[in-house]
Amino acid sequence: MKFLDWYLKIGVVSALIGGSMELFMIKTGFYDKVTVLESEKRAWESTPEAQAIREALNPWRDHDKQTRKSS
Repeated sequence: MKFLDWYLKIGVVSALIGGSMELFMIKTGFYDKVTVLESEKRAWESTPEAQAIREALNPWRDHDKQTRKSS
């Protein structure tokens, strides 16, 4: 290939940048914070208040029921 060395250089530089980003996120505790936020979000989404809000904000809920009945 004509540009094999160019592709290898791009691959190595990209791997170094990605690795340094991962190392930074591990060192700063990013994954721990995201895990806590995700668990809080999932816990809130399962509450009755969140389900009521989801149903109230879905304008297509009646349309979907009508479509299923007519099919």
